[in-house]
Amino acid sequence: MVLRRACRAEWTKLRTETGWWWLLLGLVALTVAVGAATSGSVRCCGGDPARLALSGVTVGQAVAVVLAVLCAGGEYGTGMIQVTLTAVPARTTVLAAKAAVLSAVVAAAGGVAVLGSLLAGHLLLPGAPDLTDGPALRAALGSVLYLVLVAQLALGVTFAVRDGAVASGAALALLYLFPLLSHVVTDPWLQRQLARFGPMPAGLAVQATTALHRLPIGPWPGLGVLALWAAAALLLGGTVLRRRDA
Repeated sequence: MVLRRACRAEWTKLRTETGWWWLLLGLVALTVAVGAATSGSVRCCGGDPARLALSGVTVGQAVAVVLAVLCAGGEYGTGMIQVTLTAVPARTTVLAAKAAVLSAVVAAAGGVAVLGSLLAGHLLLPGAPDLTDGPALRAALGSVLYLVLVAQLALGVTFAVRDGAVASGAALALLYLFPLLSHVVTDPWLQRQLARFGPMPAGLAVQATTALHRLPIGPWPGLGVLALWAAAALLLGGTVLRRRDA
């Protein structure tokens, strides 16, 4: 009952903030636009059509990070976190409520964004898979889950550092650092390890629908790696929240 009331309170905060809706719209628009632009730039067959169509997720995830940071960082910035913790003293309940509401809205926006990207890819890409194709469905569902897990990771980081700007930088750096390092290092073995254990490259393996045997990590195990990163971030954020007054 307490968790339900806390979730209702978090939902009330969200739907009364105009900026939230613009960010959700931005997540959808940016993801679809980048995916459509990538699909439209391909002039011949080859590659992974589903992954190309869903390439906008790599950009849209930055908006998911901002949404997660605002979910908690905004309250730290205004001091509203004191009111929240007075109304719901149980720190774990506060974290769970924020995580649940954030997951719901990001999943909804992510679902629209992924569907729009696949539709655009189906229209623009040569040899695009049917939307009811099994691997394409897995890539679509996995991409939505990827966005949700990225938001959870950013939420945990925000509660750990208690500063919106720092949390945004830390979460984005954590996501994009591993792909950047894989382009810097020249050792193939090290490149493979970065792709297997980095939250972004491992998580995005779920979008692959062709040549799965060549991947450093399988689609679902890769998403599991991202889930572990998100769980670790939430555990750290929850520990800091319980040990401090706000």
